Amino acid sequence: MVVMARLSRSERPDLVFEEEDLPYEEEIMRNQFSVKCWLRYIEFKQGAPKPRLNQLYERALKLLPCSYKLWYRYLKARRAQVKHRCVTDPAYEDVNNCHERAFVFMHKMPRLWLDYCQFLMDQGRVTHTRRTFDRALRALPITQHSRIWPLYLRFLRSHPLPETAVRGYRRFLKLSPESAEEYIEYLKSSDRLDEAAQRLATVVNDERFVSKAGKSNYQLWHELCDLISQNPDKVQSLNVDAIIRGGLTRFTDQLGKLWCSLADYYIRSGHFEKARDVYEEAIRTVMTVRDFTQVFDSYAQFEESMIAAKMETASELGREEDDDVDLELRLARFEQLIGRRPLLLNSVLLRQNPHHVHEWHKRVALHQGRPREIINTYTEAVQTVDPFKATGKPHTLWVAFAKFYEDNGQLDDARIILEKATKVSFKQVDDLASVWCECGELELRHENYDQALRLLRKATALPARRAEYFDGSEPVQNRVYKSLKVWSMLADLEESLGTFQSTKAVYDRILDLRIATPQIVINYAMFLEEHKYFEESFKAYERGISLFKWPNVSDIWSTYLTKFIARYGGRKLERARDLFEQALDGCPPKHAKTLYLLYAQLEEEWGLARHAMAVYERATRAVEPAQQYDMFNIYIKRAAEIYGVTHTRGIYQKAIEVLSDEHAREMCLRFADMECRLGEIDRARAIYSFCSQICDPRTTGAFWQTWKDFEVRHGNEDTIREMLRIRRSVQATYNTQVNFMASQMLKVSGSATGTVSDLAPGQSGMDDMKLLEQRAEQLAAEAERDQPPRAQSKILFVRSDASREELAELAQQANPEEIELGEDEDEDEMDLEPNEVRLEQQSVPAAVFGSLKED
Repeated sequence: MVVMARLSRSERPDLVFEEEDLPYEEEIMRNQFSVKCWLRYIEFKQGAPKPRLNQLYERALKLLPCSYKLWYRYLKARRAQVKHRCVTDPAYEDVNNCHERAFVFMHKMPRLWLDYCQFLMDQGRVTHTRRTFDRALRALPITQHSRIWPLYLRFLRSHPLPETAVRGYRRFLKLSPESAEEYIEYLKSSDRLDEAAQRLATVVNDERFVSKAGKSNYQLWHELCDLISQNPDKVQSLNVDAIIRGGLTRFTDQLGKLWCSLADYYIRSGHFEKARDVYEEAIRTVMTVRDFTQVFDSYAQFEESMIAAKMETASELGREEDDDVDLELRLARFEQLIGRRPLLLNSVLLRQNPHHVHEWHKRVALHQGRPREIINTYTEAVQTVDPFKATGKPHTLWVAFAKFYEDNGQLDDARIILEKATKVSFKQVDDLASVWCECGELELRHENYDQALRLLRKATALPARRAEYFDGSEPVQNRVYKSLKVWSMLADLEESLGTFQSTKAVYDRILDLRIATPQIVINYAMFLEEHKYFEESFKAYERGISLFKWPNVSDIWSTYLTKFIARYGGRKLERARDLFEQALDGCPPKHAKTLYLLYAQLEEEWGLARHAMAVYERATRAVEPAQQYDMFNIYIKRAAEIYGVTHTRGIYQKAIEVLSDEHAREMCLRFADMECRLGEIDRARAIYSFCSQICDPRTTGAFWQTWKDFEVRHGNEDTIREMLRIRRSVQATYNTQVNFMASQMLKVSGSATGTVSDLAPGQSGMDDMKLLEQRAEQLAAEAERDQPPRAQSKILFVRSDASREELAELAQQANPEEIELGEDEDEDEMDLEPNEVRLEQQSVPAAVFGSLKED
């Protein structure tokens, strides 16, 4: 039952409350200035009618007008009460008045201002809202303006009032200049491009500006260029040409886009000839192929659009004679532009690197059929290219220049060009040497042989100041006298055109300068041999040998020894032997085989057979391990032909000791086959037995099959059983060699898939060593299964007090693992009686017992 009561109070005689409100009223009467008490009371009355709740808020605020919590809750409640009403309802005005009353005390609270402004924005009251935002900015300290401006700017953008928005943004930029991009975007959207361009130019010129969108200074500059170039009629306050040209000096890696923007500005402005001048200037100044491609494609597109527009205009208005001439002029201009493209591109590459020799040659090729341009290009090239900075061979420009004059019949001009080239300070001596050789070849092509000889002799003459060939501090003119290229050509000309003495002097001079190659030495010796100066040719070989070391001297020794043997044969045998010994002294194993075979051939034909065998013996030790097998084969063959096959036994034994297992196995098989053919069956069997120690039955089945065939033909049951026993023993030996097992397992697995994991399919994560151990156990089990079953025997112990009869009985017991020896040993054992055991007795020295002797 609800009881209504009325308090008789002087301030509020009409105050009505319910019985449940009494505790809260009493608490408020005791603590009427406590915010918590009022909040608890308000929380309790949330379900009460709105007027009564508002009356309670008004009572609390009358006593506590500076309580932010009460005002915030009260205003929020009042806004919620009119939320779903029409904005023209008078209740909205009451709520607005309530906010205004709150700001008498709460004008420093930004949250209340934001809520009020948002409430006014929802009402659509533009002027009142703008003035309220301005009041909020004036009332709040500047440190809290950043909370008001986002909502204020959103309000300005939400209405088509550009002038108001511009003024608001200008005020906002004074507080936050880093937000200029937002203002620029608004200006673009509102078609105020002139002010947008001004603001963007200010941002670009401000080095301290940091873009909120993460844009670089170049990106902002590019936006500015696009804006001013694409809207020339709307941007009037800026000097577009100066701005873009300033960007050309500032952003050198993006010249193509900037040049295209400048040309696009003039095209949109209607200044077509000025745009064409800009394109031509850009093509002449860009430094990269990328920029050139951008500018050229834009230039070509511009010309095409101009032609298309002219043709369209002429078709609509009717053609006149002047229009035809203008159209033909534009077409000719476009064709010339397309034809100039390779030359323009070459100019770009030469601007990148004016010392690029190959590009100069390409430029000359582009002027094919125009002699004047070719001459001008060559002249510019030889004047521009610095030999010390050149990419390529700079002398080829001079040579090609002279060749051009020569092809056109102007020999004197060609000689002048080459003479100037010989005075150029090249970087490499080889460049100057090539120029001198070209001078000689020019004279040879026109049959001026004497002049060619004079030129090359002049090139090889000693300079006034000698210098080393690789001394970079000296000019190449002082070092060219040591150029082998010039000397080689001079030697060839002397052989063809000069005398014997002059040619010999040239070769001697080459050897004296120590610039000869092994081929030069051989050519000199062959030249002397052709003129029957044999001893002189041998001296030339010896001079060449003194100049070089192994392995460069290999060809000289081979030719020298061959020529010496062909000349003297066995007449100077001791001298030939000395030469061979001298050649072999210090000879590396790689080149020793040829010399040893030549030496052995000399001994076989002109010397002694035993000397030849000694040479072969030395050869088997001196050559590389890879060549030893071939050398032993030759040694065995020659020994068999000279002394007979029985003399090869020692060679076979030496080869088996020295060679690797694979080659030693082959030698054993051949050795055994030879003994078999000689009827030495026991020797062959011993060889097979020896070789079996390096033959794993799992990998060398061919050997065991050969031995088996041998025993089938020449042996008996005992020898075959012995072979099988050896095979089991060898197999067991290999089963215990972990390294061998690992290599064999990897070899087997590699033939299947090439990985160790294939040894245990399905267990790819298992450790490799575990796999090897498993495989080892498997192989050991297989070997145990292959062995014949052993007789079971019990372990026997010998007692210390055993009698002679018991020892004899133990000796009579058969050992199942006893190895059967030959028949001779069996006969020796037959001499003993089965019941007799030989025991040797020996007295123990007294010193062994020590102090125990008395006991």
